[in-house]
Amino acid sequence: MMTFKEYQKLARKPAIYPKIGRNFIYPLLGLAEETGEVFEKLKKLFRDRKGKTDKNFLNLIELELGDILWYLANLCSELGINLEKVAKKNIEKLEIERKETK
Repeated sequence: MMTFKEYQKLARKPAIYPKIGRNFIYPLLGLAEETGEVFEKLKKLFRDRKGKTDKNFLNLIELELGDILWYLANLCSELGINLEKVAKKNIEKLEIERKETK
């Protein structure tokens, strides 16, 4: 299984955009764009298919979520943030919040 650290490193290879290594705006905008695409597809799922998913729809969403992950990994790289550390801190935060609501 691939780690977030490995993914973040591999995600840099196909990254081609202006001032790579000094430009967090490009992946930030891409992250927003791809997130919007997921919202759009889910909106249409409810409008056109009454919320019923199938294998093709789930595959499409999976691909869009992969695009989100790619932009997130590159945003982290541009900011010098370790994606694996982000994931770990988030789980720790969620665990604390879960315990506080009990």
